[in-house]
Amino acid sequence: MAAVSLRPQAQSDLFRTVVVDGPLALRMARLKAAREGAVGCQIVSLSQLAARLAGGFVRPAQREELEPALADALAEGRFAELTPLQSLPGTVRALARTFERLWSAGFNLASAAPAPRLSDLALIESRIKARLGPGVLTPPDLAAAAIARIRLATDLLGPVTLQHIIWIPPVWRSLLAALGEVTSVTGLPCEEPPGAPTALTAWVCADPHAEVVEALRWARELIASGTARPEEIAIATAAPGPWDESMQTLVASAELPVHFSHGTPILSTVDGQACAALAELLGQGLSQERVRRWLAHSMRRCTALEALPDNPLAGVPGHVHLNGFVHWRRALNLAQAQRTDGARPALLLLPALELICRGWAAAEEAGRRLLPAAAARVWSAAMRTGPAEALAFSLATLRTPDGADPGNSIAWCPAAHLAGAPRRFVRLIGLTAGGWPRGVSADPLLPDHILSLDDDQAPTRSQTDRRVFSSIARCAENLSFSYSRRNARGGLQTHSPLLPAHLTPVRLARQRIPEHAFSTADRLAARAGEARQNPRIARAIGCWLARRSAEVGAHDGIIQADHPVVIRALQQPQSATSLRRLLRDPQGFVWRYALGWRETVVTDPAFDLDPRAFGDLVHRLLQRTVNVLEQGPGFGRASADEVEAALSTAGAAVLVEWPLERPAPPPLLWRYTLDQARTVALRALQLDPSFEAGTRSWTEVRFGDPDGIEADPNAPWDPREIVPVPGVQLAIRGAIDRLELDTGDRRARVTDYKTGAVPKAPNDLRLGGGTELQRVLYAVAVAHHRPETRIQTRLVFLAEENPQPYPLRGEDLDQALADAVQHLKAGVTLIRAGTSLPGPHDPWEDWNDLRIALPAIGEPFTRIKDAAFRRAFGDFGAVWGAR
Repeated sequence: MAAVSLRPQAQSDLFRTVVVDGPLALRMARLKAAREGAVGCQIVSLSQLAARLAGGFVRPAQREELEPALADALAEGRFAELTPLQSLPGTVRALARTFERLWSAGFNLASAAPAPRLSDLALIESRIKARLGPGVLTPPDLAAAAIARIRLATDLLGPVTLQHIIWIPPVWRSLLAALGEVTSVTGLPCEEPPGAPTALTAWVCADPHAEVVEALRWARELIASGTARPEEIAIATAAPGPWDESMQTLVASAELPVHFSHGTPILSTVDGQACAALAELLGQGLSQERVRRWLAHSMRRCTALEALPDNPLAGVPGHVHLNGFVHWRRALNLAQAQRTDGARPALLLLPALELICRGWAAAEEAGRRLLPAAAARVWSAAMRTGPAEALAFSLATLRTPDGADPGNSIAWCPAAHLAGAPRRFVRLIGLTAGGWPRGVSADPLLPDHILSLDDDQAPTRSQTDRRVFSSIARCAENLSFSYSRRNARGGLQTHSPLLPAHLTPVRLARQRIPEHAFSTADRLAARAGEARQNPRIARAIGCWLARRSAEVGAHDGIIQADHPVVIRALQQPQSATSLRRLLRDPQGFVWRYALGWRETVVTDPAFDLDPRAFGDLVHRLLQRTVNVLEQGPGFGRASADEVEAALSTAGAAVLVEWPLERPAPPPLLWRYTLDQARTVALRALQLDPSFEAGTRSWTEVRFGDPDGIEADPNAPWDPREIVPVPGVQLAIRGAIDRLELDTGDRRARVTDYKTGAVPKAPNDLRLGGGTELQRVLYAVAVAHHRPETRIQTRLVFLAEENPQPYPLRGEDLDQALADAVQHLKAGVTLIRAGTSLPGPHDPWEDWNDLRIALPAIGEPFTRIKDAAFRRAFGDFGAVWGAR
């Protein structure tokens, strides 16, 4: 900066102005003045100083005013070069940075050479000035307005002192020079503060997260030892982004007073999450999970939704996707019939959902109507920074004040903020080559080959980082440096050239035992003896040791004999699925049916149905088709055309009903999936003829369900009647895929449809080691209700192009029944004895929905425990080898 001629004035010390730089410096300077009881001291930034001198209602333009003006100026178009950039995400933000750089440098676009890019920027600047409110000025205009009233500086400002300002932008230099002619101006950047750190240390950490951990340990040690107060401590880096998330998370667990001078992400607040929920709905469309998330954030706080009842989605099944407006309308209308409070949530929800279905085109209206007032302001700020389609990106860049008081808190901040408000104890992190100082970053809209500004007009980012580092190092008494060996992606790093050459960094291991822990969890990790006294940790350690022991115990599944919850589970009617778990995976049986563990329901729509759901879909089509035919000519007498017509009718009904009851793919894929299911169902319906002309057919025939619905008059029996298994203290329940009875109930044919792959040697398949129990259980149910009827059971694999039945009858069926009874007896005896261990299949296979509760070591666990498991199961292992 050129030398400024200062002419001191005789003024009273009671009235003075202090100029600082940065939000942290403003708050700390005002706090200091308040604590000292200073009277007549005004603390301002350089732009506020100019506005004070300009007088009236003049004020500097803020980002929230510049961005909408920029967006409007861009929308007018008629540019020489910038037209292709008008609608791109980030253009408004990039333009704002460009103009801030030009204005700070004092560059006059109106008098610049007539280059196309500069002409476009000059046009935008003129449009911005026309759109800014009265008295809202850009920095060059503000500086000119202040100079025009420089004669009033003595009365308005008094003596002016610049505190810890390391560089004065050229736009303000002429104002300071003029001020020096009429009043005292001290503290210019050339007047470097004296002093150097009395304590200097450097550390090498494992990665950025470990750097934050070590920084918090360092701060805790200073406070706990009484060496420093929180307001004397600062942790800073050139750009806090890579450390912010770790800092925010660890500070919450450490319970340390930490002030984020640059703010916290808006998405970490309730209002930010409300905006994110609505943006996700607009961008990805309706789904029940997304609608519930939006309602959870906005329902009680949004004017348009205030009249909603406490549970507006009561009666809507929680496991269905509802990924279309038509589905939502039907689901809400069906749920209305179940409400007893008289509320009608559909009247408010359906218009809101209809607005959401318009997508990004309705983003502005949706934010205004469907968000709380505070969240709507955040939404508006995000909309100003880019197009609606880029809302997710825009929201991620917004920050909000953290609410902490820097006057009694540790400061976590960009280094530029700390340079304006130095502290005694400072830890600078992220001192890696390329991280501090950062590399040169060219202006994307105004690169150097179009307009080159010298270092005094617009210093590079690297020069600014060096300047800030030097200022912090001069002012700190205790200065600590750190950098990480590897970045967040695992790449090796080296130290910054700013690190003093004579300083030898100390390498810190990630798992080291610290002298001072920063949180309870950190302390317990360092003190194993104390950690073991915590009951939860003791149980976890015991489990860890037991999982790696060659013996079996309570952690593996050995439980109390005749445990009440196991007895209660065995007394309930059993399905084929539960009995399959009993024989194949005793531990899974206890977890699911005794303890009631269930997998987490994922409501995001998949692109296809899983095999089990697809099988249920085929069975639903078969049931509806046979029911339609039995109301007419009867399934046994129906022609091929009548069967196909009935199947089409069933498909049309299922197309609408299924998404309201079960998860379904997106609409186009859902229709394709339903067409596939209709093809498979048609194979089953055209498989073979009935016994004779009078044969009656049913599908999905329920049995043994005491809590089920009342019997259909056309059903073969009462589905609520208990069905015991002869010779075993078990009752069974389920639904027979297809049942056919001839005239007089002399013969019965039971069909179990399979939509999966055909196993090897299906003709020899009976029980499959406990995997194929349906046919046998269906035969037990038919024999219970029709004891004189001859029964034939069969498997049909519909995945085949030309499926054929694989029957089980006569002596084979009798032998299968005897084997099943024997196996179930053994299973009941085993589990009542307390042996609930994993079965023979790999428990970590994808089909096992309870695998998340198993030890993570997987195959080594089964290898370690194999011999002990075989001893514990004993003769029961023969069940798994039965064919």
